[in-house]
Amino acid sequence: MTAPATIDGAALLDEVEAFHRRFNVFPHEAAYVAVAMWDAHAHLLDCFDSTPRLAFLSPEPGSGKSRALEIVETLVPQSMTAVNASAAALFRAVSGANGRPTILFDEIDTIFGPKAGDNEELRGFLNAGHRRSGVTYRCIGDGGNQTVQAFPSYCAVAVAGLGNLPDTIMTRSVIIRMRRRARNEKVEPFRARIHEAEGHKLRDRLAQWAEQARARVVDAWPQMPDGVTDRPADVWEPLLAVADAAGGDWPDRARAACVALVKASQHTDKHSLGIRLLTDLRDHVLIGIDRLPTISILDRLNALDDAPWADLDGKPLDNRRLSRMLGEYMTADNEPVRSRNIRTTGGVLKGFHAADLVDAWSRYCPPPLQGSATSATPLQPSSEPVDL
Repeated sequence: MTAPATIDGAALLDEVEAFHRRFNVFPHEAAYVAVAMWDAHAHLLDCFDSTPRLAFLSPEPGSGKSRALEIVETLVPQSMTAVNASAAALFRAVSGANGRPTILFDEIDTIFGPKAGDNEELRGFLNAGHRRSGVTYRCIGDGGNQTVQAFPSYCAVAVAGLGNLPDTIMTRSVIIRMRRRARNEKVEPFRARIHEAEGHKLRDRLAQWAEQARARVVDAWPQMPDGVTDRPADVWEPLLAVADAAGGDWPDRARAACVALVKASQHTDKHSLGIRLLTDLRDHVLIGIDRLPTISILDRLNALDDAPWADLDGKPLDNRRLSRMLGEYMTADNEPVRSRNIRTTGGVLKGFHAADLVDAWSRYCPPPLQGSATSATPLQPSSEPVDL
């Protein structure tokens, strides 16, 4: 029996990228590279310890998110389109006898949007399925005969929606920030009856190449670009392994895309509200001073443009919530950040010291912008604190 011909992985990824370019307008070149590698990695899922989620997000409808999922659907193994699917349906599909699907979840904002309420069970499934060891536990049986059974949750997931996702999912995702096409940006109309077959031919060739590349991928430890560590490294490791196995110019293009998209996420993703608070305190409030009364901190925070502090669930940030949020972080002496007494011309007031926040700033906040006041202006001493 004749062995199948060896497939050129780099040329095949070029074709996958070109297929996306026919129907999708992505915001930058790095997105085409990342999405093509993600399509390929879905065929090699058992080779990796984790799988990144692929998220097409936009602020407005009509930005090409659903079309992007449609193209991905034609290229990945055992695609399963899910809209408003329950966590129970998804984990049973992943652990079913028909093999692991690639889940494509459109309109994800209806699940995690601000009006959607809590969906902790589905969020837990998406978080657990990021790791190959991830499982979902459920009670099986009736009445007193119930037993606990572990359902495997590991699978590739691509989502599309408006706004953002919960932080726990965002940090496990390759984020593509979609936008509406400009008048001079043209794409080929997608006709499912015609173009699905073309995508499926590429999908089948990706599956064949994956079998040939499996030995090169399974024990791969791809070199990460400088500065890509921790969670971003977990996200990008499978994609870089795919690029290294494909060869050609893909290893270099993949690392350039990795740096570009990781940097973009640092600048555009909102992170948690706590990190936003720490960053605003560092960059806009405690600038060049070493302490400030709470009332002054609140005035400055609530006056910030494009900040959430003046309207948190219909109310401005107050001293009680400020103290509670900062109390979740630790000082360099491993003590919770707390307000302290500060002597002012008007008397002694409660406030916060910059020195108590330095450790949290260094651990949680993105680097300050080059040349910002926080990096250029030394802290100036103010009046000595007193104990009441």
